[in-house]
Amino acid sequence: MQGRILVVEDDKMLRQTIELLLSYKGYIVKTRSTGRNLIKTVAEFSPGLILLDIILDGLNGRDLCRELKSHELYHHIPIIVMSANDDVYNSICADGANDVILKPFDERTLLSRIERQLVQL
Repeated sequence: MQGRILVVEDDKMLRQTIELLLSYKGYIVKTRSTGRNLIKTVAEFSPGLILLDIILDGLNGRDLCRELKSHELYHHIPIIVMSANDDVYNSICADGANDVILKPFDERTLLSRIERQLVQL
């Protein structure tokens, strides 16, 4: 489903802000503070897009991205990686991400990147 977005972000304030914004814009949003059991969450929620923090509590967003993109059932789901490190911008796409948003970002940037990925489906 295109209107369903999974947000995986360990920063509580940012996670809640993104959830509020996306819900206000009409998306169905599920949030997680960790990437643990991500495949199970994706299977249960069936997101049309995943916003994935690159550094999560004890887990690496790059590894999670590669795991999802190599999975037969979920490789088609667009993943937008969020990072405060601008060095990852070019290399993260090699891990399967469809796009990268550098933190901090504004509302317009987030929404336009999401809409761009959902239109391509």
